[in-house]
Amino acid sequence: MNISYNWLKNYIKTDLPANEMAKILTDLGLEVGSVETVETVKGGLRGLVIGEVLTCKKHPNADKLSVATVDVGEEKPLPIVCGAPNVAEGQKVVVATVGTTIYPVNSDKGFEIKKAKIRGEVSEGMICAEDEIGLGNNHDGIMVLDTAAKTGTPASEYFNIESDVRIEIDLTPNRIDGASHIGVARDLAAYLKQSDPSMKVEWPLVDDYKTDNHDWPVSVKVENPEACPRYSGVTITNLEIKESPAWLKNRLLAIGQAPINNVVDVTNFILHELGQPLHAFDGDKITGNRVIVKTLPDGTKFTTLDEKERVLGNQDLMICNEKEGMCIAGVFGGIDSGVTEKTNKIFLESACFNPVFVRKTARRHTLNTDASFRFERGTDPNITVYALKRAALLIKEVAGGTISSEIVDIYPEPVKPHDVELSLKHVERLVGKKIESRQIRTILQALDIEILAEADGVWELAVPPYRVDVQREADVIEEILRVYGYNNVEAPGKLNATIVYREKPDVGELRNTISAQLVGAGFVEIINNSLTRAAYYEQSETYPRNQVVELANPLSSDLNGMRQTLLLGGLETIRHNRNRQNANLRLFEFGNCYSLKAGKPKTELNSYREEEKLALFVTGNKTEGDWNTPDTKVSFFDLKTWSLNILERLGIDTANCKEYDCNNDLMSEGLQYATADGMELFQMGMVKPKLLKEFDIDEPVYFSEMNWPALIKLSAKKEVTFSELPKFPEVKRDLALLLDKKVMFKDIRELAFKTEKKLLREVSLFDVFEGEKLGAGKKSYAITFTLQDNTKTLKDKQIDKTMNNLTRVFEKELGARLR
Repeated sequence: MNISYNWLKNYIKTDLPANEMAKILTDLGLEVGSVETVETVKGGLRGLVIGEVLTCKKHPNADKLSVATVDVGEEKPLPIVCGAPNVAEGQKVVVATVGTTIYPVNSDKGFEIKKAKIRGEVSEGMICAEDEIGLGNNHDGIMVLDTAAKTGTPASEYFNIESDVRIEIDLTPNRIDGASHIGVARDLAAYLKQSDPSMKVEWPLVDDYKTDNHDWPVSVKVENPEACPRYSGVTITNLEIKESPAWLKNRLLAIGQAPINNVVDVTNFILHELGQPLHAFDGDKITGNRVIVKTLPDGTKFTTLDEKERVLGNQDLMICNEKEGMCIAGVFGGIDSGVTEKTNKIFLESACFNPVFVRKTARRHTLNTDASFRFERGTDPNITVYALKRAALLIKEVAGGTISSEIVDIYPEPVKPHDVELSLKHVERLVGKKIESRQIRTILQALDIEILAEADGVWELAVPPYRVDVQREADVIEEILRVYGYNNVEAPGKLNATIVYREKPDVGELRNTISAQLVGAGFVEIINNSLTRAAYYEQSETYPRNQVVELANPLSSDLNGMRQTLLLGGLETIRHNRNRQNANLRLFEFGNCYSLKAGKPKTELNSYREEEKLALFVTGNKTEGDWNTPDTKVSFFDLKTWSLNILERLGIDTANCKEYDCNNDLMSEGLQYATADGMELFQMGMVKPKLLKEFDIDEPVYFSEMNWPALIKLSAKKEVTFSELPKFPEVKRDLALLLDKKVMFKDIRELAFKTEKKLLREVSLFDVFEGEKLGAGKKSYAITFTLQDNTKTLKDKQIDKTMNNLTRVFEKELGARLR
């Protein structure tokens, strides 16, 4: 949100510099993001002056050029060569003198005017067209001004160009009361009032408001008072729609708003002055002279100002005439009811809409406007009539017209202030410092919080309805503290602490340990949004669409559901990096996944499942090649190693884990690791090409997702044991086994440890061979078996016996043959 420094000082009399004011606002909770000097026209027309063309003759050496002498208020007139077809003697024009930098429309860079010779004639300046100096888009010729313009007058003065300071405030969702110049002024006044009791907010006067006639009354009916607690309106006739005066355009330009026309500009002015959205309806479009606030049938089509046809829901509140909808209430106007250059009468609306209705409608239609931004968070229901009077007076000032009806104000159930009980003892306890009751009273009164009664250090307060975030005692104390100043609360001289015993195992410490291990292996941690597109799960079998936890009020269709897996967010990150020439990636993420339990109703809390996962993603090269080493692609087995290393680091005995094939609609070559009793530890595999294509990824991606709570649970059971280092050597023997292709290495490994429990230490695969010579459906595994006895040196006889036993079991159980 942008605030104009000059505009703000209309409501609060202070000479505080903009930078100092920004610091105070940040301390008050209205955090300032930036402070920058702005001008209504880039460059501020510095160096440009009003001149009079004294003479104008054809250029002797160019048919389309003229040579003029121009009086700019200096001792001698300037010779200027001009190419405009409409330049003539006696004109008052805008002249850019030598050394001036002009900023043409739609140009990022300025252009410096220099003394030059053009086709042999000296030129000491430039007679300007409006687009050449940023005043408009016309380039048909030079600007010809009123003959009453005074020669030598700075162009900035003639065109009322202002220099201002734009203060950008990063408004938090709870502080919608600060979304206007009056709101910011109110906070500033509350802060400054502590040192200057006379400081106050000076609201614009509306005492001159009166009804001119009753020529055009419009009846108003609110059919849904829940969605529209208050609706006010008035009619204005005999308007002239035209360009706004300079002061009004300057105010809007200073905060980055583009002027449109005088009536629309006034409604935007009031929005940013008071925080109250207004809407002006073309009077000729109000069929039957009736305004009806209601919902329309589900499926009704409505075209908005952006020329898009939208399908309404039966909960979308509409402002209608006798026959059809004219505006989506609090969100966006219709294309047929807006103010145009042909408009000569308007119905001016000032209303308070229910934030929930507006928020749902805005999200449903993916619309985000200045009006919906404020209505969604809660506007002041007690300011609608004041805003209407203020706007009507301004419209009469800039567009003429007459107020042709009484103000219609439908407010069946006035919103009452929030009643809050405040204990001064609680203020001191929560603030950590005693603040004098006199100062607390001053702060509360400056914030429009009324003190109704006082007894024994307890005050009964009435908080105005526009403070939607102040409804409890703690909220009031927070208000007192932010205005008093957090920096004014001294640090205590002593610090109280409590001994905390960490749980075993320490989940945070284990997470940090594994994170450090992965970072050491070249991984980078990512954090993705737990909100995702529910549409991702439309065709998924592994994660069905009907188990997605959907948001009731999603921000957009891209953030309308909770993720069921970390895979899809990781693929978005990989796509983002690959599109920026970062293709070799090792990523990991800790995050929660959510799902609706199958067959459970969405209305019950125990119907939802939340699980923490750890995901690993690898793609691209494992190592970058150089002049003597080729690139090495990352592989399935690299990811398997990194995944098993995590189990090892947590003290989980992988020798007791089982492997299962785990192919699904998301992964091929899938593998699942689980404990002997069936507890799943992780599953991994290569992401299917079909899914990668949806994310525009043309490189294999390997993915592993771990059940983090299960790993923590097993880690808690680990026992630290000590065993003496072996004194006797280990022995290695190799076997080349011919097997059916369906036999996996894990089958051999498990069978080997089951057969030889005493001497066998390790089983490793070092070669796999397939070919026609082996026969159809056959393959060869070359395997190393490591044997060791901790009590003595193994002898050949014992070794041969062990290997023969293994060979015999492999032949019997797996159909293996020695090669």
